[in-house]
Amino acid sequence: MANSFEPANSNQPSLIDESIDITASSGKNYWIDQGFTRLVYVFAALTVIVLFWMSLIIFQKALPAIQKFGLGFLWNQQWDTGNLVFGALPYIYGTLISSAIAMLFAIPVGIAVALVTSENFIPPSARTTIAFIVELIAAIPSVIIGLWGVFIFIPALVPLQTWLSSAFGWIPLFNTPGPAGFNMLTAGIILAIMILPTMAAISREVLLVVPKELRSGSMALGSTRWETIFRVILPTGFSGIVGAAMLALGRALGETMAVTMVIGNSAQVSASLLDPAYSIPSVLANEFAEAQDPLHIGALTYLGLILFAVTLVVNICALVIVQFVGGKKR
Repeated sequence: MANSFEPANSNQPSLIDESIDITASSGKNYWIDQGFTRLVYVFAALTVIVLFWMSLIIFQKALPAIQKFGLGFLWNQQWDTGNLVFGALPYIYGTLISSAIAMLFAIPVGIAVALVTSENFIPPSARTTIAFIVELIAAIPSVIIGLWGVFIFIPALVPLQTWLSSAFGWIPLFNTPGPAGFNMLTAGIILAIMILPTMAAISREVLLVVPKELRSGSMALGSTRWETIFRVILPTGFSGIVGAAMLALGRALGETMAVTMVIGNSAQVSASLLDPAYSIPSVLANEFAEAQDPLHIGALTYLGLILFAVTLVVNICALVIVQFVGGKKR
């Protein structure tokens, strides 16, 4: 009796090349694979070259102001185009504080939106609708948001700011009598609205890829839903949420038109959030087209170089935080 495990025709040639090692990490490189790999390398190198080229051009244009004012430019508060005396402190202060206010509002609201649209608190159709509406804010041009801020948001916010000034005027943050609405607080809230889609959308994607086993295991051990969220889900997605926050902060630092329209454009350093202020992108938008003197142009470009450096430092810090958290989890 024939062995049932033997092939029907033992003389038939095998279709499998037994000399091929399927565990090998490198296969045969055909010309199209090699070409695509080289193309990727070229594009990556071009990205780095463009970044350094931009930095070099900005540095060259800022060189007259760097040679004239040096590092004292960073803490000088005077900006006098007639006498060609320039200082960056009011603009650095306005940029950092308005961005900090924006992050203060955008981070908790963005995480809340991400949780509502990633967990099963509401039906799937409602989750999808909310996520779509929030992401739709990113498609609105900043100048439209600025116009909305001028004609709708500021008139609605002035009574609240007036109450803050009268009730908490003894606090330096609100000691501006009769605020007009065009100030640091308004700019920060407008920025928070603009960066909310970035914060919420990326955080939602991060929370959606958290393994379901972690949720199930946490609840199986007796944790409530909120204990699972705060002790398991959010810590697991912390590095991704930090990345979302840094991307949102990057947009807040560089936002121009909407901030220019609502911040008040007053070059001063004031502890009160209800005072008008100025930011680096705003002064660049307002003065660069009219700048004639090379020193004035150099001072404006110096501001751009400072903004570039601040953004670079923020991204480096985010990378360090993400790697540190990832290393602790390992």
